[in-house]
Amino acid sequence: MMKKPLIILTGPTASGKTELSVALAKQIGGEIISADSMQVYRHMDIGSAKVTKEEMDGIPHHLLDVLEPWEDFNVTLFQKLAKEAMEKIYGNGHIPIVAGGTGFYIQALLYDIDFTENDGDFRYREKLMELAGKEGPEKLHKMLSLVDPESAAAIHENNVKRVIRALEFYEKTGLKISEHNEAERKKESPYAFAYYVLTMERDLLYRRIEKRVDRMMESGLLDEVKALKLLGCKSSMVSMQGLGYKEILAFLDGEIPLEEAVRIIKRDTRHFAKRQLTWFRREREISWIQKEQFDFDNQAILHWMEADLKKRGIIS
Repeated sequence: MMKKPLIILTGPTASGKTELSVALAKQIGGEIISADSMQVYRHMDIGSAKVTKEEMDGIPHHLLDVLEPWEDFNVTLFQKLAKEAMEKIYGNGHIPIVAGGTGFYIQALLYDIDFTENDGDFRYREKLMELAGKEGPEKLHKMLSLVDPESAAAIHENNVKRVIRALEFYEKTGLKISEHNEAERKKESPYAFAYYVLTMERDLLYRRIEKRVDRMMESGLLDEVKALKLLGCKSSMVSMQGLGYKEILAFLDGEIPLEEAVRIIKRDTRHFAKRQLTWFRREREISWIQKEQFDFDNQAILHWMEADLKKRGIIS
């Protein structure tokens, strides 16, 4: 059977994925699937830099606004919802374009990674969550570094959800999740895919990140988080762990001044972008798009991508 086409357009935060993905979808007859762990939530638009109706320009987008902020979202659910969206897109005679910066989600979809080791027993997970609440995320991260140093190096200690998943996997299987994921990544993708990663000179990217945070504050991020707090959202929720949300929540809870919250958002978003680039460098069969080489001209990038997709036989 011929493999179905799949296009991935990713890159670090603030690299210009949204605008380019819409332009590409218009050019080749595509629909967009968001690979973003925050844009899936309703009421979280500004801090997640969610694409607006105007920016969509008539292109269907999937996996936006499908969960409430108090609901959990993880890679397994992303994989399930993304596959369902892909079937709809293929049914429409279109090509799915996965756009977003969550590399682990993209990897899970692209290589159809198996997450079936879950046996439905969550007692160890609950014990770890309780421990994180009492002794802080660094305690769990130290535990992980003892049994799976590779995963500990790849997962930030504040990403409690992924640290817990790695510890839980080791507890249940006796195997390192880093080795499991590496073996899964060596599988051949079931799709005929092109995997594009946008990048640019680091200092410029960092300046763009800082300007974007300033625009978020001007656009009402503070009011957005106030509204979420009124809805009952707390810092312990997965949604409130998102960059921008946890820091503003800390300000609203009287833990830090607003200026400090904004400074931390900028710093941690820069660090996040650096980790994203590190992740993408480890992936296979990637085409890097250095935006300086195209003078930051999206039309020039589109022209190159279209030629590349034709060469690969993904479009005719």
